[in-house]
Amino acid sequence: MKKIIELKNIRKSYDDTVVLDNINLDIYDNEFITLLGPSGCGKTTTLRLIGGFETADSGDIIFMGENINDVPPYKRNVNTVFQRYALFPHLNVFENVAFSLREKKRPEAEIQEKVTEMLSMVALSGFEKRSVNSLSGGQQQRVAIARALINQPKVLLLDEPLAALDLKLRKDMQQELKKIQKATGITFVFVTHDQEEALSMSDTVVVMSEGRIQQIGTPVDIYNEPENAFVADFIGESNILDGVMMQDKRVLFSGHVFDCLDSGFGRREQVDVVVRPEDVDIVPVERGMLCGVVTSVTFLGVHYEIIVDINGFKWMIQTTDFCDVDEHIGLYIEPDAIHVMKKSEYSGMYGDYSSFSNELDELSDAEMEPEE
Repeated sequence: MKKIIELKNIRKSYDDTVVLDNINLDIYDNEFITLLGPSGCGKTTTLRLIGGFETADSGDIIFMGENINDVPPYKRNVNTVFQRYALFPHLNVFENVAFSLREKKRPEAEIQEKVTEMLSMVALSGFEKRSVNSLSGGQQQRVAIARALINQPKVLLLDEPLAALDLKLRKDMQQELKKIQKATGITFVFVTHDQEEALSMSDTVVVMSEGRIQQIGTPVDIYNEPENAFVADFIGESNILDGVMMQDKRVLFSGHVFDCLDSGFGRREQVDVVVRPEDVDIVPVERGMLCGVVTSVTFLGVHYEIIVDINGFKWMIQTTDFCDVDEHIGLYIEPDAIHVMKKSEYSGMYGDYSSFSNELDELSDAEMEPEE
């Protein structure tokens, strides 16, 4: 694949706060790449640097082989869809989409043809004369996307464009965006704090925290092979435990030595161990590799979310098997369900569900700042 954007040793600060700390990132032609992380991690700043709305303190931004550090936004072959869409309220749908072509004084026949094509692509044929104020949030977003795509930019930047939509509409638009990206062949750079959104839409996910890139990979790699405790915790639910590599493919945690698939660690090296909740089997106590007491059970429709106390560490298990509170159960863990990671600055910060609740999770999402 052809490299289209290169970020080289990018640093950015606001006053005394470092927002981006030596970022290096390659973005490829026809790629759907997502910058994922919590509020304040630097993902929106990265997007704004690519778009030319911010200037890096140091480092280089290379676009198709040329340094564009000093190129203003309107001269970059990049368009942006903002979180709040920024549509023109005094113009109807057709004129919103046609705006940039009219600014360039393109022939009327070309404008008619291209606007019709764009509205068809975003499933808004027949909406040409509608006021944008009469549209739903999802329809307004489609207008913003059509307006951004009509000039056929090499790169489309999307800054949390689904954040204001309700859950069902957001899921519908995830599929639509991916379909549009494939149809146009334009590189999409998408910013979100929603892990499911990133995993379901992207070719490549860039996980960020505290102004640094923690991991770059496919959604499958990011989920199954997280590089540290932050990534493991941020991408889905994870039980993260202190462990010791006894030897290649043998790891000690929770007082039991398990077979695993990992190797290349030092003998008796301290490590972090990740076990995803859906990868744990509940068995009778006498068959369990580990045994514990159920402290809470939550029914989530497809499965139960069970918290189990094992020697003071609270595990999460997702299963279709019902267990009752205070029941003693055994846990069985296959070798391929265990992922071993190097210790990092995030070790010990995540992975115990002593204080977990869905309500707290939803509250933290609701409080998350929309921009950074």
